[in-house]
Formats: sequence, C-alpha cells, structure tokens
Amino acid sequence: MSNDRRPPRTTSDSGIPVGTDGQSLTVGPNGPTVLHDAYTVQKMQHFNRERVPERVVHAKGSGAHGFFEVTADVTQWTSAAFLSEVGKRTPMFARFSTVAGEMGSADTVRDPRGFALKFYTEEGNYDLVGNNTPVFFVRDGAKFDDFIHSQKRMPDTGLRSNDMQWDFWTLTPESAHQVAILMSDRGTPRSFRSMNGFSSHTYLWMNAAGERFWVKYHFKTVQGIENFSLAEADAMVSEDPDHHRRDLWDSIAAGDAPEWRLEMQIMPFEDAAGYRFNPFDLTKVWPHSDYPPITVGRMVLDRNPANHFAEVDQVAFAPARLVPGIGLSPDKMLMARVFSYHDTHLHRIGANYEQLPVNAPRCPVHSYNKDGGMTYRHAGSQPVYAPNSYGGPQADPSKDVPSWWVEAAEIGRYAYDLHAEDDDFGQAAALCHDVMDATDRAHLITNIVAHASAGVSAPIQERVIAYWTNVDPEIGAGVAAGLGYGHEAQAA
Repeated sequence: MSNDRRPPRTTSDSGIPVGTDGQSLTVGPNGPTVLHDAYTVQKMQHFNRERVPERVVHAKGSGAHGFFEVTADVTQWTSAAFLSEVGKRTPMFARFSTVAGEMGSADTVRDPRGFALKFYTEEGNYDLVGNNTPVFFVRDGAKFDDFIHSQKRMPDTGLRSNDMQWDFWTLTPESAHQVAILMSDRGTPRSFRSMNGFSSHTYLWMNAAGERFWVKYHFKTVQGIENFSLAEADAMVSEDPDHHRRDLWDSIAAGDAPEWRLEMQIMPFEDAAGYRFNPFDLTKVWPHSDYPPITVGRMVLDRNPANHFAEVDQVAFAPARLVPGIGLSPDKMLMARVFSYHDTHLHRIGANYEQLPVNAPRCPVHSYNKDGGMTYRHAGSQPVYAPNSYGGPQADPSKDVPSWWVEAAEIGRYAYDLHAEDDDFGQAAALCHDVMDATDRAHLITNIVAHASAGVSAPIQERVIAYWTNVDPEIGAGVAAGLGYGHEAQAA
C-alpha cells in the first residue's frame, strides 16, 4: 500500500467503527477478559467457523494413547487428585500437529507443532493445550485470528504468502522470540518423538491448604531433541509427506514407546507482582536460573489409535477443562482460548462432542445439559434443572478451581502493565546469544533468508532486516547480506 493513502477504518461486521484490533477488554491492565467484549468474542466466533469440517488450525495431526505417571511428590503445590501420590498412573491421549497447513499438508514444513494432552482423571478430563515451543507469537487473544490469517492463504489467489507472514511479524515486534525459534532448526523437528512440549501459558496450582503457586509445564523428550536442516526438511516433503505420522505409528507398533519427562517451573504466588517482567506474558519464558525446573512425572505413549478419524480427528481439547487443584492465570491469550477452543468444537463436531469415546470422561458424568444433535447419553427420569427436589446432582463449592483476586478497575483495552524488563526483543536476543551456537545461528540466517526471499516484497524485506537487527545486529547483517542489501542494516 502506498504511503499517501490512508487505510480504511476498521469496523465490525455490522459496520460499527472499532477502537483497536490489539487489546481485549479487561478489568484493569492485568485483570480478566470480560465476556461482553463483543468485538473480540465475535471475531473469534467467526474465525472458529471459517473451515468445515477440518480444524481451522492444527488440521493435520497424529496421536496416540498412553499414560502419565507421577514420579515425585507434588502435594505441597497442588491438590489435583491425579497428581496425589508417587507412582499413580492416569490414562491419557496425546495429539501432535502442524499449525497452519491443511489436512493434506506435509509434516516437515516449517511450522510450530501442536502438543495437546488429555488426561482422563478420576475428577474429569484435564486438557493441556500446548506447542513444541515455550512461547507464542502474540500475547493478546484479540490478535490471534489476525496472526493465523497471516499464516494461511491469500483470499484472491488461494496461495500461501511469505510476504503476508513477514508483514504481520515485522509489524508485531512481540513475535520476535517465537519467530527466532521458528526460523531456527527447531522449526523443523525430525519427528514428534524428538521434540519437547510446553504448556507455554502460566497456570495456577493450589494445594489442600489453599496455598497458590504459578506454574509452567515442560515435557522433555527422553529420546533427545533432533531437528531437520532446511534442506533435509524440504527433501522429506517430497520423499514422505507423512513422515512424522509414520514415525510415531511405527515406533509404537514396534514396541518402542516414546516417553517425555515432565518438569515444572514453580513460582510462589506473591512473586508475580514484583517480578522483573510480566510472568503471564506468553511471548516470554521464565529463566531457569530464577525458577529451576523440577521433575515430577513422565508421559509414555504405548498404544496407537484403532481408528484415525474417530480418535485423532475427533479428539477435542480445551484449556477450559480444568480439574480441582489447577486453575488459570491472568494470561490474556489463555483467557481467550478458554472461550475459543470449546466454541470451535461445538461448530466442528457438535453440541455433544464430549460424548464421543475419545473425549468422554472415564468417571461418572452428572450434568444438566440435555438433548441437541447426536445426543448419546440421556438423563432418563432424572430432573434436568437445578435446584430441584428429586435427587438431582448438587454442586460442591470445595471443588471449584483456584483463582486469583483482582482489584476493581475501569474496564478498558489495555496493554499489560510494564515491568522493569518488559521488551519484545530481549529474550529473542538471549536465545540467539546464549542458547544457539555458531552453527545454530548460521542455520537461522540461512532459514530466514530462504523464507524472506520467496515472494517477499522489497519494503517488507527491509523491515525483516530491521526486525532481526533489533534482535541481534550480527544476525541482521547476515540477513541483509543474504537478501542482497549492500547497506548495513539499521535497527528500527
């Protein structure tokens, strides 16, 4: 778009002018997102219904059954029943996926990988929806569908566009940490078995005494991390586009069950308010030097699905599915996902999707929800309303999930409160300086140049150079040279 033309004003689908595309409506800067944020809610509702019948994101996936086993006492931090004793095992289902591609896309394309887990606990299903990266591209749910649209296909040509992707990323500096991971060889894992998985979001644990702790989940592959180079990943696209799916299936079929070790970062509840950066910001990690990971369990996948469609395609995860002893945090992306995931399943699978075998709890269900399309479980002669005088189920306040207290504030669209070290490029720079070695950095530059050379316009390429110069001047210079720019890159 030329600089002498003002873009049109954003409106809702009703033509009403919109104040911002970037912030959800929250109670104060750090409070919860409100349900009457109609613009953000309706954006997500429309987004959730864009594709029929495959998932809007994470369409192509693979999965397996297994178990989670507690290996260390965590009762000092949580009262969750499935974590109550060492040696306890809980059946579970895991689904791994690419994010942006469709059902027929190749497994080895550069993309984050979904890492979604369903625990069939004695107190109901607990879902943990994560990725193979500890951070994400944006920190507010109001930006989520815009980000995904930038990774999908152009509305006119129906083609993917690297120009569109870099346009969004360079206009959204908070994406730098995740993009640095994506453009490294970690963006092309060798297999699902050879990658880590993360909750990414911060969650709340509460013990039996009512003490609360902020936590992050890290599932570390016991097989060891292995990634493809760009050339290897590209070659595998044509050699075997189902490489990851085949590898997972074949390893389990051969009795070589993949395993992950669960490590937890645990922050005392009171630490969050004065921490050096916002601990609920999804674009940042907690340094291990501040909160060392503690090994608490292991996940083993030892049984392949009997039917791919019935189990892998119809399994549905939602971060709203929490069990007593585990709660949410004031992470704006997490709060948006609490609404969005369940809503998209209602559209994609139907009102009674939780009655499907792969989604059904392994414990008794006593719900007042009734009827709807494809209802399998019925209440019979039991009352279908509460309160009632005929023995219907009653709620137990002691089983409510833990929460946090928020001081009343004016409802508005806020960015997070700034902490001392809140910036968009610092952690991406630390990743490149302190985690990546010289070979990793060289591959990062090669991968960026290859991606930003494919149909990316000159103005966007210049922003790509500035973006990476803000992360690391040496990487910025390497990207500039690779893209054929003779001048020294300047930070924006």
